[in-house]
Formats: sequence, structure tokens, C-alpha cells
Amino acid sequence: MLRGVGAGMCYLSDLGYVHRDLAARNVLVDSNLVCKVSDFGLSRVLEDDPGAAYTTTGGKIPIRWTAPEAIAFRTFSSASDVWSFGVVMWEVLAYGERPYWNMTNRDVISSVEEGYRLPAPMGCPRALH
Repeated sequence: MLRGVGAGMCYLSDLGYVHRDLAARNVLVDSNLVCKVSDFGLSRVLEDDPGAAYTTTGGKIPIRWTAPEAIAFRTFSSASDVWSFGVVMWEVLAYGERPYWNMTNRDVISSVEEGYRLPAPMGCPRALH
């Protein structure tokens, strides 16, 4: 399942898009467990420069899935989508548990800025965390 999400995100990146809202809630799963990335409402096209980033000044962002630099500077790139993919991996391995389940959004922001990372879900293989 995660391989399908990763392949979809790689495809978007190759096309020059940044998703900005990757989360398990935005992944469609069919009866064969084939996963498709969905909900492109926040996605944007990046410049031709592969290192480009999209900067925004307003609107709400999904704090629990958003990379620290994207929260701090409202700058989104393929790298910030990779962070979100890591949170999606955590969600899948934690059987749909809410990331940072015991924290407020404000607590998530300050904790991540201070270096806190989600703990390995129970039964998660060491190679994945």
C-alpha cells in the first residue's frame, strides 16, 4: 500500500507538483488494496527548477502532516511532501491512529521544532523507523 502512495507522490514530483495535503485521509484504496493519492485542492505547480518551493501567506495547513519548515515559513516543496509521506507511513503502521494523538496543534508545532518525532508504532519493523 505504501509503495503505491510513494509511487504516486514520486509521479507528482516528477511533474513538478507539490501536494501540500498528503495524509491517509487523502489516499483512496480499492478492493485490491491499490492506493491512489487524491484531494489536490492544496496542490500547486512548482517552477521548472527542481529545487523550487511554493510559498503561501494565508490559509489553513494540516499541522500534524506538515514539515517543520513549511509550518515555520509557509514554504512547501517536494521535501515537505516527503515529510508528509513519513507521517502517512506512521498512520498506516499505527492502524489509522491520529498522529500526535495526545497533543494540541500548538503542542505539535513546538514539539517538532524542538526535535520530537513520532514514536515507532507497536510492532513496527526497525527498518522502517
